[in-house]
Amino acid sequence: MTAIDTPLGNVAPPRSAQAASSVAFRALMLRDLTVLCKNLKEFIPRTLLQPFLLVFVFTYVFPRIGQGVGGSGAAAAAFSTRLVAGVIALTIIFQGIQSVALPLVQEFGYTKEIEDRVLAPLPIWLVAVGKITAGMLNGLFAACLVFPIAAIVPATPVHLHVNWLVLLTLTPLALLTAAALGLSFGTRFEPRQVPILFGIIVLPLTFLGAIYYSWSTLGPVKLFGFSWLKWLVLLNPLVYISEGYRAALTHGPHMSLWAVYGALILFASFLTWQGLEGFRARVVS
Repeated sequence: MTAIDTPLGNVAPPRSAQAASSVAFRALMLRDLTVLCKNLKEFIPRTLLQPFLLVFVFTYVFPRIGQGVGGSGAAAAAFSTRLVAGVIALTIIFQGIQSVALPLVQEFGYTKEIEDRVLAPLPIWLVAVGKITAGMLNGLFAACLVFPIAAIVPATPVHLHVNWLVLLTLTPLALLTAAALGLSFGTRFEPRQVPILFGIIVLPLTFLGAIYYSWSTLGPVKLFGFSWLKWLVLLNPLVYISEGYRAALTHGPHMSLWAVYGALILFASFLTWQGLEGFRARVVS
């Protein structure tokens, strides 16, 4: 028998599982970024329309027709400033749902695209983390688009006083909470249940998310002497994001930052855990 010489020196060493996971994760992120860049014509109008309409109606149309919310002059300016913080919070939450939950519902339902992703050489939970990361980047980009709207559209002046420490520490928490919320929704709803998601969950979430008012002003809403609404809305993560941005961008009244950070850390941890568990359960089944 003749021995065959193998050029071992030319064979690349096998890549470790960790290195393969890292490469695959970056490839998935690059793919999502490429898809986002190709769909900018859809992404930008979809992202801009809701915050634009909110700012346009409440801070431009109402003052122009003499029905400014909060009154006129300084009161109208205070409302416009307060609204901008709420609109940023709403934009981040909506991006978490639009960029994570809705595509995931389709991928698990119609397109089955999720099967291609989980075949990548990385753990299932890391595929879900990729979804959260992509949702956070979408939310950050969308939130940045609100500032030009706030500078141009309102008929009353908007006075933003940026607390950079709060803004830079709050934003990652808010983005993570929103993207994790989207992952939780996306792994628990079927395509036919999307109308229920928006009608029963998203709508109350947004209207009771302290976007148009400060949380502390809900005190007078009482039943048998108890401020029931003020405490009920604390189950809504959007309340803490709105109040946090009110602290980061205005000098107006807002919830204690200890409560804001503490609640957002709890919501982000719980929703991430729920999202990862739901993702694993859907993939394995």
